[in-house]
Amino acid sequence: MIGASARIANAHMDYLTSLKVFCTVVEAKSFARAADILGLSPPVVSRAIAGLEDRLGSRLFNRTTRQISLTETAERFFADCSRLLDELQAMEERASNRASEATGLLRLVSHTTVMMSRYAPLVASFRRAHPHVRLDVTLTERPIDLVGEGYDLAIVLPFMLSTDTAVTRLLETIPLVLVASPAYLAQRPAPRHPSELADHVFVPMSPSIRKPALTFRIGGEELRVPLSHDITSNSAVFNREMALQGFGIGVLPTALVADEVASGRLVTLLDAYERVDSAIEIRIAYSTRALLPAKVRAFVEHAVRFCADGSLRPDAPANRLRAL
Repeated sequence: MIGASARIANAHMDYLTSLKVFCTVVEAKSFARAADILGLSPPVVSRAIAGLEDRLGSRLFNRTTRQISLTETAERFFADCSRLLDELQAMEERASNRASEATGLLRLVSHTTVMMSRYAPLVASFRRAHPHVRLDVTLTERPIDLVGEGYDLAIVLPFMLSTDTAVTRLLETIPLVLVASPAYLAQRPAPRHPSELADHVFVPMSPSIRKPALTFRIGGEELRVPLSHDITSNSAVFNREMALQGFGIGVLPTALVADEVASGRLVTLLDAYERVDSAIEIRIAYSTRALLPAKVRAFVEHAVRFCADGSLRPDAPANRLRAL
Protein backbone atom coordinates (compact mmCIF):
# COMPACT_ATOMS: atom_id res chain seq x y z
CA MET A 1 0.00 0.00 0.00
CA ILE A 2 2.86 2.34 0.83
CA GLY A 3 4.44 1.58 -2.53
CA ALA A 4 1.22 2.48 -4.31
CA SER A 5 1.02 5.82 -2.47
CA ALA A 6 4.59 6.61 -3.43
CA ARG A 7 3.86 5.82 -7.07
CA ILE A 8 0.83 8.14 -7.00
CA ALA A 9 2.89 10.93 -5.43
CA ASN A 10 5.63 10.48 -8.02
CA ALA A 11 3.06 10.57 -10.82
CA HIS A 12 1.73 13.89 -9.56
CA MET A 13 5.27 15.27 -9.29
CA ASP A 14 6.05 14.13 -12.85
CA TYR A 15 2.89 15.79 -14.11
CA LEU A 16 3.75 19.06 -12.36
CA THR A 17 7.23 18.93 -13.88
CA SER A 18 5.77 18.37 -17.33
CA LEU A 19 3.53 21.42 -16.87
CA LYS A 20 6.58 23.53 -15.98
CA VAL A 21 8.40 22.20 -19.05
CA PHE A 22 5.39 22.95 -21.25
CA CYS A 23 5.11 26.56 -20.04
CA THR A 24 8.83 27.14 -20.47
CA VAL A 25 8.73 25.81 -24.05
CA VAL A 26 5.84 28.15 -24.85
CA GLU A 27 7.62 31.15 -23.32
CA ALA A 28 10.98 30.33 -24.94
CA LYS A 29 9.38 29.29 -28.25
CA SER A 30 12.01 26.59 -28.51
CA PHE A 31 12.58 23.13 -27.07
CA ALA A 32 16.34 23.74 -26.99
CA ARG A 33 16.09 27.11 -25.22
CA ALA A 34 13.63 25.67 -22.74
CA ALA A 35 16.09 22.87 -22.01
CA ASP A 36 18.84 25.44 -21.33
CA ILE A 37 16.59 27.47 -19.03
CA LEU A 38 15.52 24.42 -17.03
CA GLY A 39 18.94 22.75 -16.99
CA LEU A 40 17.62 19.67 -18.79
CA SER A 41 18.67 17.89 -21.95
CA PRO A 42 16.56 18.43 -25.12
CA PRO A 43 15.46 14.75 -25.18
CA VAL A 44 14.09 15.08 -21.63
CA VAL A 45 12.10 18.16 -22.66
CA SER A 46 10.79 16.35 -25.75
CA ARG A 47 9.75 13.32 -23.68
CA ALA A 48 7.97 15.55 -21.15
CA ILE A 49 5.95 17.23 -23.90
CA ALA A 50 5.20 13.90 -25.59
CA GLY A 51 3.99 12.48 -22.27
CA LEU A 52 1.80 15.50 -21.69
CA GLU A 53 0.32 15.18 -25.19
CA ASP A 54 -0.42 11.50 -24.54
CA ARG A 55 -2.10 12.35 -21.25
CA LEU A 56 -4.24 15.06 -22.85
CA GLY A 57 -4.89 13.08 -26.02
CA SER A 58 -4.09 16.12 -28.14
CA ARG A 59 -1.11 17.66 -29.90
CA LEU A 60 0.25 20.79 -28.22
CA PHE A 61 2.82 22.03 -30.75
CA ASN A 62 3.10 22.18 -34.51
CA ARG A 63 6.77 21.45 -35.21
CA THR A 64 8.91 22.34 -38.23
CA THR A 65 12.68 22.12 -38.65
CA ARG A 66 13.07 25.79 -37.72
CA GLN A 67 10.27 26.72 -35.34
CA ILE A 68 7.31 25.61 -33.28
CA SER A 69 3.83 27.05 -32.93
CA LEU A 70 1.01 26.43 -30.49
CA THR A 71 -2.09 24.49 -31.39
CA GLU A 72 -5.48 25.80 -30.27
CA THR A 73 -5.43 23.26 -27.44
CA ALA A 74 -2.05 24.54 -26.27
CA GLU A 75 -3.19 28.17 -26.31
CA ARG A 76 -6.09 27.35 -23.98
CA PHE A 77 -3.99 25.02 -21.83
CA PHE A 78 -1.15 27.54 -21.44
CA ALA A 79 -3.40 30.17 -19.84
CA ASP A 80 -4.59 27.69 -17.21
CA CYS A 81 -1.10 26.27 -16.63
CA SER A 82 0.42 29.72 -16.16
CA ARG A 83 -2.16 30.63 -13.56
CA LEU A 84 -1.74 27.31 -11.74
CA LEU A 85 2.07 27.49 -11.61
CA ASP A 86 2.01 31.11 -10.49
CA GLU A 87 -0.37 30.24 -7.66
CA LEU A 88 1.68 27.20 -6.61
CA GLN A 89 4.91 29.18 -6.47
CA ALA A 90 3.23 32.01 -4.57
CA MET A 91 1.83 29.49 -2.08
CA GLU A 92 5.28 27.96 -1.59
CA GLU A 93 6.88 31.37 -1.06
CA ARG A 94 4.26 32.36 1.49
CA ALA A 95 4.76 29.10 3.38
CA SER A 96 8.54 29.57 3.48
CA ASN A 97 8.35 33.32 4.14
CA ARG A 98 10.40 33.99 1.01
CA ALA A 99 7.80 36.44 -0.28
CA SER A 100 8.86 38.89 2.43
CA GLU A 101 12.39 38.91 1.01
CA ALA A 102 11.52 41.16 -1.94
CA THR A 103 14.38 43.64 -2.18
CA GLY A 104 16.44 45.58 -4.69
CA LEU A 105 15.66 47.78 -7.69
CA LEU A 106 12.52 46.99 -9.70
CA ARG A 107 12.54 48.45 -13.21
CA LEU A 108 8.95 49.01 -14.33
CA VAL A 109 7.82 50.38 -17.70
CA SER A 110 4.22 51.46 -18.23
CA HIS A 111 1.90 53.04 -20.74
CA THR A 112 1.95 56.73 -19.81
CA THR A 113 -1.79 57.39 -19.78
CA VAL A 114 -2.55 54.13 -18.01
CA MET A 115 -0.08 54.90 -15.24
CA MET A 116 -0.77 58.60 -14.77
CA SER A 117 -4.53 58.38 -14.86
CA ARG A 118 -5.16 54.98 -13.25
CA TYR A 119 -2.28 52.92 -11.90
CA ALA A 120 -0.20 55.32 -9.82
CA PRO A 121 -2.17 54.23 -6.69
CA LEU A 122 -1.08 50.64 -7.42
CA VAL A 123 2.59 51.64 -7.41
CA ALA A 124 2.13 53.63 -4.21
CA SER A 125 0.34 50.70 -2.56
CA PHE A 126 3.10 48.30 -3.58
CA ARG A 127 5.81 50.59 -2.24
CA ARG A 128 4.07 50.81 1.13
CA ALA A 129 3.74 47.01 1.27
CA HIS A 130 7.35 46.39 0.19
CA PRO A 131 9.53 49.20 1.57
CA HIS A 132 12.77 47.36 0.73
CA VAL A 133 12.07 47.47 -3.02
CA ARG A 134 13.25 50.56 -4.89
CA LEU A 135 11.35 51.52 -8.05
CA ASP A 136 12.57 52.94 -11.36
CA VAL A 137 9.45 53.71 -13.42
CA THR A 138 9.62 54.57 -17.13
CA LEU A 139 6.54 55.94 -18.91
CA THR A 140 6.05 55.56 -22.64
CA GLU A 141 3.36 54.84 -25.24
CA ARG A 142 5.57 53.08 -27.79
CA PRO A 143 6.28 49.34 -28.24
CA ILE A 144 8.90 48.07 -25.80
CA ASP A 145 11.35 45.17 -25.60
CA LEU A 146 11.30 43.93 -22.01
CA VAL A 147 14.56 41.98 -22.17
CA GLY A 148 16.45 44.16 -24.61
CA GLU A 149 15.70 47.34 -22.67
CA GLY A 150 16.35 45.81 -19.26
CA TYR A 151 12.89 46.09 -17.69
CA ASP A 152 11.66 43.67 -15.03
CA LEU A 153 7.95 44.34 -15.59
CA ALA A 154 5.56 46.20 -17.85
CA ILE A 155 2.00 47.50 -17.47
CA VAL A 156 0.92 47.81 -21.06
CA LEU A 157 -1.69 47.62 -23.75
CA PRO A 158 -1.15 44.50 -25.89
CA PHE A 159 0.21 46.42 -28.92
CA MET A 160 3.17 47.63 -26.84
CA LEU A 161 4.83 44.21 -26.51
CA SER A 162 7.35 43.81 -29.32
CA THR A 163 7.68 40.07 -28.67
CA ASP A 164 5.11 37.35 -28.08
CA THR A 165 7.40 35.43 -25.70
CA ALA A 166 6.52 37.57 -22.68
CA VAL A 167 4.35 36.12 -19.93
CA THR A 168 1.27 38.31 -19.40
CA ARG A 169 -1.52 38.48 -16.83
CA LEU A 170 -4.74 40.37 -17.48
CA LEU A 171 -5.29 43.17 -14.94
CA GLU A 172 -8.55 44.57 -16.30
CA THR A 173 -10.67 45.06 -19.39
CA ILE A 174 -12.03 48.55 -20.02
CA PRO A 175 -15.00 49.08 -22.38
CA LEU A 176 -14.78 51.62 -25.19
CA VAL A 177 -17.59 54.06 -26.02
CA LEU A 178 -18.40 56.38 -28.91
CA VAL A 179 -18.65 60.02 -27.81
CA ALA A 180 -19.07 63.42 -29.42
CA SER A 181 -19.43 66.97 -28.16
CA PRO A 182 -22.73 68.89 -28.43
CA ALA A 183 -20.90 71.39 -30.67
CA TYR A 184 -19.98 68.63 -33.11
CA LEU A 185 -23.52 67.20 -33.08
CA ALA A 186 -24.92 70.67 -33.78
CA GLN A 187 -23.13 70.52 -37.13
CA ARG A 188 -23.90 66.88 -37.97
CA PRO A 189 -26.99 64.99 -36.77
CA ALA A 190 -26.25 62.19 -34.31
CA PRO A 191 -26.14 58.81 -36.09
CA ARG A 192 -29.14 56.58 -35.44
CA HIS A 193 -27.64 53.51 -37.13
CA PRO A 194 -24.01 52.34 -37.48
CA SER A 195 -24.19 52.72 -41.27
CA GLU A 196 -24.63 56.48 -40.79
CA LEU A 197 -21.15 56.73 -39.26
CA ALA A 198 -19.77 56.86 -42.80
CA ASP A 199 -20.97 60.49 -42.90
CA HIS A 200 -19.01 61.45 -39.77
CA VAL A 201 -15.45 62.41 -38.85
CA PHE A 202 -13.55 60.64 -36.05
CA VAL A 203 -10.61 61.31 -33.77
CA PRO A 204 -9.22 57.76 -33.54
CA MET A 205 -6.03 56.19 -32.26
CA SER A 206 -3.10 56.09 -34.68
CA PRO A 207 -3.45 53.35 -37.32
CA SER A 208 -0.26 51.72 -36.00
CA ILE A 209 -2.12 51.04 -32.73
CA ARG A 210 -5.64 50.30 -33.82
CA LYS A 211 -7.17 49.98 -37.28
CA PRO A 212 -9.34 53.04 -38.08
CA ALA A 213 -12.54 51.04 -38.39
CA LEU A 214 -15.45 49.90 -36.25
CA THR A 215 -17.23 46.58 -36.58
CA PHE A 216 -20.81 46.13 -35.38
CA ARG A 217 -22.72 42.87 -34.99
CA ILE A 218 -26.26 43.38 -36.29
CA GLY A 219 -28.77 40.56 -36.72
CA GLY A 220 -26.06 37.91 -36.63
CA GLU A 221 -23.98 39.65 -39.31
CA GLU A 222 -21.03 42.00 -39.04
CA LEU A 223 -20.97 45.54 -40.42
CA ARG A 224 -17.53 47.14 -40.80
CA VAL A 225 -17.38 50.93 -40.93
CA PRO A 226 -14.09 52.64 -41.98
CA LEU A 227 -13.38 55.78 -39.94
CA SER A 228 -12.84 59.07 -41.74
CA HIS A 229 -10.41 61.25 -39.81
CA ASP A 230 -8.23 64.36 -39.95
CA ILE A 231 -6.53 63.93 -36.54
CA THR A 232 -5.10 60.76 -35.00
CA SER A 233 -2.77 60.24 -32.06
CA ASN A 234 -1.32 57.59 -29.76
CA SER A 235 -2.93 59.19 -26.70
CA ALA A 236 -6.50 58.61 -25.55
CA VAL A 237 -6.27 61.73 -23.38
CA PHE A 238 -5.35 63.86 -26.39
CA ASN A 239 -8.15 62.31 -28.44
CA ARG A 240 -10.61 63.10 -25.66
CA GLU A 241 -9.56 66.74 -25.77
CA MET A 242 -9.98 66.85 -29.55
CA ALA A 243 -13.45 65.32 -29.22
CA LEU A 244 -14.31 67.96 -26.61
CA GLN A 245 -13.19 70.63 -29.07
CA GLY A 246 -15.64 69.28 -31.64
CA PHE A 247 -13.16 67.82 -34.13
CA GLY A 248 -14.96 64.48 -34.39
CA ILE A 249 -16.29 61.38 -32.69
CA GLY A 250 -13.96 59.73 -30.19
CA VAL A 251 -13.68 55.99 -29.52
CA LEU A 252 -12.55 56.19 -25.91
CA PRO A 253 -12.39 54.20 -22.64
CA THR A 254 -15.61 54.66 -20.70
CA ALA A 255 -13.92 55.69 -17.46
CA LEU A 256 -11.79 58.29 -19.24
CA VAL A 257 -14.92 60.18 -20.34
CA ALA A 258 -17.20 59.40 -17.38
CA ASP A 259 -17.05 62.93 -15.97
CA GLU A 260 -17.54 64.56 -19.36
CA VAL A 261 -20.56 62.38 -20.14
CA ALA A 262 -22.08 63.02 -16.71
CA SER A 263 -21.69 66.79 -17.16
CA GLY A 264 -23.03 66.78 -20.73
CA ARG A 265 -19.75 67.93 -22.28
CA LEU A 266 -19.73 64.69 -24.28
CA VAL A 267 -22.64 62.58 -25.49
CA THR A 268 -22.51 58.80 -26.02
CA LEU A 269 -23.62 57.41 -29.38
CA LEU A 270 -25.16 54.13 -30.62
CA ASP A 271 -25.15 52.52 -27.17
CA ALA A 272 -27.81 50.02 -28.24
CA TYR A 273 -25.63 48.42 -30.92
CA GLU A 274 -23.17 45.62 -30.20
CA ARG A 275 -19.58 46.25 -31.30
CA VAL A 276 -16.80 43.77 -31.94
CA ASP A 277 -13.52 44.49 -30.09
CA SER A 278 -15.31 47.04 -27.94
CA ALA A 279 -12.81 47.01 -25.07
CA ILE A 280 -9.11 47.36 -24.33
CA GLU A 281 -7.02 45.09 -22.14
CA ILE A 282 -4.51 46.27 -19.54
CA ARG A 283 -1.89 43.59 -18.91
CA ILE A 284 1.13 43.12 -16.70
CA ALA A 285 4.02 41.45 -18.51
CA TYR A 286 7.35 39.90 -17.55
CA SER A 287 9.95 38.05 -19.55
CA THR A 288 9.92 34.53 -18.09
CA ARG A 289 8.59 32.45 -15.23
CA ALA A 290 11.87 30.59 -14.68
CA LEU A 291 13.79 31.81 -11.62
CA LEU A 292 11.48 34.81 -11.25
CA PRO A 293 13.01 37.27 -8.71
CA ALA A 294 11.04 37.77 -5.50
CA LYS A 295 10.61 41.50 -6.22
CA VAL A 296 8.98 40.74 -9.59
CA ARG A 297 6.70 38.05 -8.23
CA ALA A 298 5.72 40.31 -5.32
CA PHE A 299 4.70 43.10 -7.70
CA VAL A 300 2.72 40.76 -9.98
CA GLU A 301 0.82 39.28 -7.04
CA HIS A 302 0.19 42.72 -5.57
CA ALA A 303 -1.08 44.08 -8.89
CA VAL A 304 -3.46 41.16 -9.46
CA ARG A 305 -4.90 41.49 -5.94
CA PHE A 306 -5.12 45.28 -6.22
CA CYS A 307 -7.16 45.04 -9.42
CA ALA A 308 -9.30 42.14 -8.21
CA ASP A 309 -10.39 43.75 -4.93
CA GLY A 310 -11.97 46.79 -6.57
CA SER A 311 -9.21 49.29 -5.78
CA LEU A 312 -9.29 50.52 -9.39
CA ARG A 313 -12.94 51.58 -9.30
CA PRO A 314 -13.19 55.31 -10.14
CA ASP A 315 -14.85 55.91 -6.76
CA ALA A 316 -12.44 53.80 -4.69
CA PRO A 317 -10.72 55.77 -1.88
CA ALA A 318 -7.28 54.67 -3.08
CA ASN A 319 -7.91 55.92 -6.59
CA ARG A 320 -8.67 59.60 -6.70
CA LEU A 321 -6.90 60.13 -10.01
CA ARG A 322 -8.98 60.38 -13.15
CA ALA A 323 -9.75 56.87 -14.34
CA LEU A 324 -8.63 55.64 -17.74
